[in-house]
Amino acid sequence: MTGNQLAKQATRNASRGLLRNLRRAIRPFGVFFQGFLENPRMVGSIIPSSQVTIDAMLEQVDWQRCHLFVEYGPGVGTFCPHILDRLPSGGRLLVIDTNPRFIEYLNRDIIDPRFHAVHGSAADVETFVEQLGAAHADYVLSGLPISTLPDGVAETIVDATYRVLRHGGAFLTYQFRPTARELTQERFDRTTRGFVFRNIPPCLLTWGWKGKRSPT
Repeated sequence: MTGNQLAKQATRNASRGLLRNLRRAIRPFGVFFQGFLENPRMVGSIIPSSQVTIDAMLEQVDWQRCHLFVEYGPGVGTFCPHILDRLPSGGRLLVIDTNPRFIEYLNRDIIDPRFHAVHGSAADVETFVEQLGAAHADYVLSGLPISTLPDGVAETIVDATYRVLRHGGAFLTYQFRPTARELTQERFDRTTRGFVFRNIPPCLLTWGWKGKRSPT
């Protein structure tokens, strides 16, 4: 093979590698958008949460005391790597989603013994936590579109979340409408609030604490 042929072969190989990397980079967005089209009422937005939102939402978590973190509606895992990066080596992350496409994608994409993805409803969180052999969860994060869920479902989920949390644990929500915040204020002992402008669209952050005091 001549030098010119070698150069052409190297160019073709580089192009194939670039194309593979590009496909790998955009694939999560394709899966996320497809999930939105299949069931828009169960996906809050077609645009994943911003890094600013992720950092702000997780800032109040006491990671040293976090043994089990639960996430409702993880989608393609926008929050998952950031939670796993903060989670202690002995902690576990349980994610629950009603879309089997998302669960299949997450189980294939995230290789971490602390990660557990289950297909089902957040209303059954107590069952899923028990199946992991845990007595309770320390924190529960929800990106579910609370305001568009069928009648009674949001209330059922929030009630189950309160029961499954340990004393001092918290329910974390990031929403575009105040419905989740209002439900959290009604059912939890104490709430703290935040707001992120640098998100599309801007979102309301709420932490509902079980017990009169947040963990120390």
